[in-house]
Amino acid sequence: MEQQNPYQSPQTQVQDYSGDLRLAGRGKRLGAALLDAVIAIVVMLPIMFAGGYFATMSDGGPGIGVQLLWGVVGLAVFFAIQYVPLKNSGQTWGKKIVGIRIVDMEGRQPDLGVLLGRRYLFANGIGLVPLVGGLISLVNVLFIFRSDRRCLHDVVADTQVVEAD
Repeated sequence: MEQQNPYQSPQTQVQDYSGDLRLAGRGKRLGAALLDAVIAIVVMLPIMFAGGYFATMSDGGPGIGVQLLWGVVGLAVFFAIQYVPLKNSGQTWGKKIVGIRIVDMEGRQPDLGVLLGRRYLFANGIGLVPLVGGLISLVNVLFIFRSDRRCLHDVVADTQVVEAD
């Protein structure tokens, strides 16, 4: 007679998730980020020029308050540029071009508030924090080398980046 150990964990058949989601490659994610940066720079440079940002360079450069203000303006411009594709498909323009998209951990398109607030405000806004912002931004992108290829902003927003197919 076989005796059962009352302290033994129950036997369960665990199956791997066999969904059609394929994690986006690091190269594609980098390419999308670079494309998004180029788009933002093309839009921001004329705004910065018209706003007198570059005129302060001859006076020793802008102070910390002016830099923070321009950082906030940059975030607003980024959100304005990326709002429509993020809302419609969970993609930025760069992600759309390279064929990847952002999904939640169940494979669904995340809520726009999650994308803009927890993902992008965190990722872009943290760099504005004096002293530690640059370090946290570095840690953020280095998270991509984990096995799940999720950056720190993906972990914060509970998202992942997958092939768009």
